[in-house]
Amino acid sequence: MKAHVVFPGQASQYVGMGKDLYERYGFVRELFEEASDRTGVDMARLCFEGPEEELKKTENTQPAIFTVSVASYRVLREEVGLEPVLSAGHSLGEYSALVASGVLEFGEAVSVLKKRGQFMQEAVPLGEGAMAAIIGLDLEKVKEVTEKVEGIVEVANVNGAGQVVISGQKGPVLEAARVLKEMGAKRAVELPVSAPFHCSLMKSAAEKLSPYLREMKVGDFQFPVVANLTASPYPGKDVVAEYLERQIYSPVRWEETMEYFMKGGEGIFLEVGPGKVLTGIARRVMKRWKVGSFGSLEDLERVRGLL
Repeated sequence: MKAHVVFPGQASQYVGMGKDLYERYGFVRELFEEASDRTGVDMARLCFEGPEEELKKTENTQPAIFTVSVASYRVLREEVGLEPVLSAGHSLGEYSALVASGVLEFGEAVSVLKKRGQFMQEAVPLGEGAMAAIIGLDLEKVKEVTEKVEGIVEVANVNGAGQVVISGQKGPVLEAARVLKEMGAKRAVELPVSAPFHCSLMKSAAEKLSPYLREMKVGDFQFPVVANLTASPYPGKDVVAEYLERQIYSPVRWEETMEYFMKGGEGIFLEVGPGKVLTGIARRVMKRWKVGSFGSLEDLERVRGLL
């Protein structure tokens, strides 16, 4: 089965994710055990029992979503012979894509993601940063407002289907959201996140993570991975650490990533991992594609039906 495969980022987590895969497949249990050993967190308990407040902490969310995403990918390799033509991941999902492509090792990546979450949370004290989703205004109008508002507020994600996410200091983010709503945004809502991701306030986190990224073993790409930083495939393995470092404080260029996918004509788009956030965006943007998702056994027959 050939498909364009994407992996989710934060906000896709839910208590119970991955449980049925864990119970069915021995290799998934081994993956969870390795994640627990590398992070010092009981990954099965965190994913299956929560509580939600623990799962929502970014230092836990990131390795948890990643573990379930890689487990889901390996199940699809086993069950339907999944062969990605091209891949990408939304923010932390890029690590899942790089593991799937054979570039990063699972154990090293899950350990780095635990630190990534810790350093991102430490970069801005709890309550001082914010993110907001702006629905129904074009990117230029959003940029125009963020540049005029006093303080730090920047475009963090350009997701497509009329959705832009802004990030920065809490006051300026809420002020920009208020102005954008007055300008005609269908919605301008603060997101339930613990830190302002993908903006310049994250530069200290990137600096702390840099040595760990550069220590990771990097293999050759088995298939291309589109980088969040450039919205085009990695040119080679030599830039992996640099791109992942810069990704922390740079916008996620998801709309352009989808446009890159569509350059090759029509095909199958598959979101692999918990949640269906990216599937929802794809259904609105990639109208002539077969679009599906896989994160639990109940999705398996629907995925087979995409073939």
